Amino acid sequence: MFKINDYTKSREAFLRAEKVIPSGIYGHQGPAEGCFVPVEAFPFFSDRAKGSYFWDIDGNRFIDYMCAYGPNVLGYNDPDVDAAAAAQRAKGDCITAPNTKMIDFAELLVDTVKSADWAFFAKNGNDVTTMAVMTARAYTKRKKIIFFKGYYHGVSPWTQKIDYAGVIEEDVVNNIYLDWNDIDAVEEAFRKYKGQIAAVIAQPYMHNNFMDNSLPIKDFWAKVRKICTDNDTVLIIDDVRAGFRLDIAGSDHYFGFEADLICFCKALANGYNVSALCGKYFLKNTVSSLSYTGSYWLSAVPFAAGIACIEKMKRINCTQLLFEKGNALKNGLIETASKYGYDLHVSGVPSLFYLRIADDPTLMLHQEWIAECVKRGIYFTNHHNHFINASLSDANIAETIAVADEAFSVIKNRHS
Repeated sequence: MFKINDYTKSREAFLRAEKVIPSGIYGHQGPAEGCFVPVEAFPFFSDRAKGSYFWDIDGNRFIDYMCAYGPNVLGYNDPDVDAAAAAQRAKGDCITAPNTKMIDFAELLVDTVKSADWAFFAKNGNDVTTMAVMTARAYTKRKKIIFFKGYYHGVSPWTQKIDYAGVIEEDVVNNIYLDWNDIDAVEEAFRKYKGQIAAVIAQPYMHNNFMDNSLPIKDFWAKVRKICTDNDTVLIIDDVRAGFRLDIAGSDHYFGFEADLICFCKALANGYNVSALCGKYFLKNTVSSLSYTGSYWLSAVPFAAGIACIEKMKRINCTQLLFEKGNALKNGLIETASKYGYDLHVSGVPSLFYLRIADDPTLMLHQEWIAECVKRGIYFTNHHNHFINASLSDANIAETIAVADEAFSVIKNRHS
């Protein structure tokens, strides 16, 4: 039997937070807007982290499969990345004139990412997806953007829907929404809006929330690539979430094509605050023409961390390692679920996977199982992708499967 967590201090902290912070914890990492169902199963505030673990302020330890929603790719507080960041911090970080670490980092990305001829740095994934769309519109002198339903490309108004708070019709009037993997719909959109489409923006595979993830069908990306090329339309890959977890050369390379623009953030520097837009040479001057910058975008510490992170990912063959660990976890969870008669779907790629108990279409059963895992120290969330990091050990995976087994037993007894 595993210990059931107590969250007394987390609840006390949340009562303080909601008085001075909108929603207490805003965004999908908070109980108001996130995937915390039921809320009482989840901690709200962390105290520290190391490797594959974080500890909340009540002292509960979690094996963390959210990895800070993606940035933790090597393990929290990776010594090599932290040492590089500390060495640069001792010299300077945010300075009037940028440090040459920026050049080093850009050169490394150009050498690493197959479709990259240059790199431009910012802070958030939203910064670079927005810049990618601005670049496409500036280059093509067109307005319309193709999206695939279920997408998430950030929080700017252009990425949201007309019924979202604060979004007006003008923000989204040029958005075209198509079904994922429907190449006929793509062709039809280009016929209907001939000469008007600035860009296609997409995740490399459909890793959306609240449903099983879906890989591209055979030749989908090759056909989209050709359509974009034939119509002088910019092909943007949003690799913010999946980047470097499929292929160190970029997820477009993993699926056998080259994007015109590719956006990175989460795994780029193992938690240090930097994002990157990389792209083809023909778009370089267009990027130079944009008025686009930020107060901390040229800070040197994240550049040093990013260099160390990418170099280490190459050195340890990180993507293969993540796939191996993810497959071991996937197989163990599916086998354990089957023991109790449950049909657990594990979709996406092994390094970035989505969980769903398919026996109950209301998802209530799935939420119960997740809650029982979290209360016993395995940090899953209900309806979001999960992430593997390189520090995850065989013992961590074995403990996860053991907790999952007990959680399945609890819900089986509850519903029998």
